Amino acid sequence: MKSLHIITPVKDSIDSTVETMKAVVASRLDVPFVYTAYNDFSTPENTERLHREAEALGVKVIDLADLTDHPSPNYLLVLRRCQKEALAADAGLLIVESDVTVKPDTLQSLFDGALSRPDCGIAAAVTVDADERINYPYLYAKRWGGHIVDTRKHCSFCCSLLTPTLLKAFDFEQLDDDKNWFDVTISHESLAAGLHNYLFANLTVYHRPHGSRPWKQLKYTHPLKYYWRKWTKGFDKI
Repeated sequence: MKSLHIITPVKDSIDSTVETMKAVVASRLDVPFVYTAYNDFSTPENTERLHREAEALGVKVIDLADLTDHPSPNYLLVLRRCQKEALAADAGLLIVESDVTVKPDTLQSLFDGALSRPDCGIAAAVTVDADERINYPYLYAKRWGGHIVDTRKHCSFCCSLLTPTLLKAFDFEQLDDDKNWFDVTISHESLAAGLHNYLFANLTVYHRPHGSRPWKQLKYTHPLKYYWRKWTKGFDKI
């Protein structure tokens, strides 16, 4: 693993995305990297602002509307495209979602942690709220007390590094076209390939759950409405 390809998928959540981009750009990284935001059919107003803010920070933006007419979410297109690019560069694919703010040393520490573990498929940072309390989707990690854990539970892509070893072992073309999200599947495929997924509970990132898709907050406030919308509209297929 010679470098990092860092990506942030974006859907309208520009305020939080700007925080995400600023934190990534301010990271203390010794390893070469490229950073790209993938704009997944944000509104014209938000697209214009995203380009303006990203240009000021030196972040590349790719508008998925230039690549596909498939409606959002287009996580699968992004993953397949980025897998090919990362493999060609012998780079790790580091996903930092638009509702996450990393700390200055987070990304370098994930890179170093993955590199020092030849069996690593995924290296993930644990998510916390503004008070540094572990939050969704890593509530199960509360008992781990800041340790680095070889986990068989799935790693969320909130802030996760997919190593070249994993990218070589599992072709994302095999992912199910009918699904929307792929962290569970790819976590399982990493294990199936004989690799290990590590949750770095000592590396915390601030997470505002579902900031880019506010309707998913219904899962916590009105779960019946959430599941009704999920089932009737075919949303949120994992």
